[in-house]
Amino acid sequence: MNENKKTIDVTALGELLVDFTMNGQSEQGNQIFEACPGGAPCNVLALLQKMGKKTAFIGKVGNDQFGKMLKATIEEAGIDTSSLVFDNKVNTTLAFVHTFENGDRDFSFYRNPGADMMLTATEVNEKTIKNSKIFHFGTLSMTADGVREATKKAVTTARENGCLISFDPNLRPPLWESLDLAKTQMEYGFAHCDILKISDNEIQFVSGKEDYDEGIQYLIDKYNIPLILLTMGADGSRAYYKGQKVEQEGFKVDTIETTGAGDTFCGSALNYILEHNLHNLSEEELAEMLKISNAAAAIVTTRKGALKSMPTREEILSCLRQN
Repeated sequence: MNENKKTIDVTALGELLVDFTMNGQSEQGNQIFEACPGGAPCNVLALLQKMGKKTAFIGKVGNDQFGKMLKATIEEAGIDTSSLVFDNKVNTTLAFVHTFENGDRDFSFYRNPGADMMLTATEVNEKTIKNSKIFHFGTLSMTADGVREATKKAVTTARENGCLISFDPNLRPPLWESLDLAKTQMEYGFAHCDILKISDNEIQFVSGKEDYDEGIQYLIDKYNIPLILLTMGADGSRAYYKGQKVEQEGFKVDTIETTGAGDTFCGSALNYILEHNLHNLSEEELAEMLKISNAAAAIVTTRKGALKSMPTREEILSCLRQN
């Protein structure tokens, strides 16, 4: 389909789940958990919707109270749910998030199986992908055989129909049978993407190199990825593009939790690419993209949850003005 005729800016495929985040204690001294809608792909799409873009999600939830809540939540965010499938046998995936004092997190997943990993290749809505400018995915939809086939079918459809392909590995070690399998699936993503968003610990894991630049160079040499975006938490981010390296430091904010920060960064970067030309970015534009995306991510860390906490364009501009 002609790029100008496509009506969806970004379609993402992957997990949609409930993150139970710690929210104080009851009078009896029991921990209270808040049920927050989560899952990296829809976090990315929620930010894009706030920027006025048109998005769609492909995935699966259980036909239960949580699945219905998730569908309603992403519809409220403006995300197209016509490619969301319900599973009558397997429940919606749940994650319990333990947050440490510095805002870092530890995850416990209830996903053996969870509905998100039951998506099959026949359930992938190819029409939605064909009608998209960018297709985005991660590795959580590659942890089991069936959903891995679904993901690969979606990536092939995206490639055949001229979509830009965006990949964020979003490595969650507890969800993999083995880290070797995780690495293999990450390598599939590297081999098929135009835009890679990767975190500091992921680049060390996949390249075996301590130094980030060396790790990124390993990926460039092996996979020739046009644009690589490296996130380094509070330390900021880097862009590697056509032999250039551009770096922007992070914003100092009062962080509550870091859930969804990387997804927000990714959504913001994709938004910038939609408004510019991936194949012709200047050093100034790369710096601007990183700065805006760092600001968006920083704002999300000052709020609970991610999907419902995405900043507006005005909030991002205000953060940029203040720093």
